[in-house]
Amino acid sequence: MTRLFVYLFTVLLLVVVACSSPAPEGLDEKKAQLKEYQNQVKELQRKITTLEGEIAAQDSNFSTVSKDAALVTVLPIEKEKFEHFIEVRGNVASDRNVTIGAEAPAEVTQVNVEKGDQVRKGQLLVVQDAETVKRSIEELQTSLELARTRYERQANLWDKKIGTEMQYLEAKNNVESLERRLASAQTQLNSYLIRAPFSGTVDEVYVKEGEMAQPGVPMLRLVSLQEMYIVADISETYLGDFKRGDSVTVNFPSLNNTIKSTISSVGQVINQNNRTFEVQVKLPADESLLLPNLLAVLHIKDFEASEAVAIPTNLIQIDNRGDYVFVANQTEEGLVANKKRVERGLTYNNETMIKSGLEPGDHLIDEGSREVAEGIKVKLADQNVVDNAVSSK
Repeated sequence: MTRLFVYLFTVLLLVVVACSSPAPEGLDEKKAQLKEYQNQVKELQRKITTLEGEIAAQDSNFSTVSKDAALVTVLPIEKEKFEHFIEVRGNVASDRNVTIGAEAPAEVTQVNVEKGDQVRKGQLLVVQDAETVKRSIEELQTSLELARTRYERQANLWDKKIGTEMQYLEAKNNVESLERRLASAQTQLNSYLIRAPFSGTVDEVYVKEGEMAQPGVPMLRLVSLQEMYIVADISETYLGDFKRGDSVTVNFPSLNNTIKSTISSVGQVINQNNRTFEVQVKLPADESLLLPNLLAVLHIKDFEASEAVAIPTNLIQIDNRGDYVFVANQTEEGLVANKKRVERGLTYNNETMIKSGLEPGDHLIDEGSREVAEGIKVKLADQNVVDNAVSSK
C-alpha cells in the first residue's frame, strides 16, 4: 500500500503541474515542456528510491514486502596498472629551416632555382653583380705577377751577396701582402655567389633578376625535412616529472596519424612570460607529410602505479559528505546495495584511481548505480559474477 500511495501521489502531482502550466503552442515549446516533465519524474523517482532505502534500513520487512529487488550489474574490483598522461600542444620544428640573404648590396643577375626545387649542399642558387670585385682581382693578379718576378730576381741577387737585405725583405713582403689582398678579394667575390648551406627544398624565392639585394633582407627560404623534431611548452607545475628518454605518444590531428616517440631534451630555463619550460620530442626520419610548424598533440606520462584500484569516473557520486560509490554485498536476505565512501586520486581517460575506500573483492555496482539507495535489495543481471566470487572465497 505504501508503494501504491507514493506512485499515485507522483501521478497526481504531475497532473497538477501540467494543469497549472499554460499549454505550449509551438512544437519546440511542447518538446521543452515534455523534457521538463521527464526531469520532474526522474527527480521524484530518485527521492522515492532514497526514501525507500531509508525506510528499509529501519524496517527489515519493507524491502521484502513492499519493493522488488533492483536489477543491476557489478564490476569486480581488482588491482591493475594505472597510468596518467598530460596532453600538451606543440609544433614540428627543424634547425634546417632557414632564410638566406645577401652579404653585400648588389644587383641580382641570376636566380638559378624556383620554388619547390631540390638542391644539394654547395649548389649555386643566386648570383649578384660583382664586376667591381672581379676587376679588382684582375688588377691584384697582375700586380702579384710583377711582385713575384721582382722578388725572384732580388732573391737571386741576395744569394750572390748583391744588394741589401732590406731590398730582399721589401720584395718578399710585397708578394705576401698582394697574396693576402688577393685572397680577401676572392672571399669577397664568393659573397656575391649565394650557395645552398645544406641539401633541401627551396620553399620560397623572394627575389627576381634585376632587383637590388640588401643585407638582412631574405632572398629565399631553404628547408630540409631531415632531423625534424617537436617543440612544446609545459607548465612549470610538471617540472621534474619528465626526463630525456621518456616515451611520448604524438598525434597529428591534420594527418589523422599517431606515432610513438621519446623526449630528446628537457629545457632548463623557465619562460618568465608564461611560466613554462620547453621539451623536444624526436621525429622519425621516414615520416612523410611532416612539415615545419605542423600542429602536434603530445600525450606524456606523468604518473604510473603498478597496482592500483581504478573505476569508471561516472560511477562516483557526491553528497554533502563527499565522494561515494555503491557496492553489492551478500547478506542472509540476498544482495544489498551499500554506500562506500571513497577518496579519489588522478583521473585519466574516464578512469579514476581510488586511493582508499575500495578493496579487491568488492563488487562495484555499475548499471543501475543511480537508481539504488543504502540497504536496497538488488538483483544481478548476471548472478554468476557474485556466485563465483563467493565460491572462490
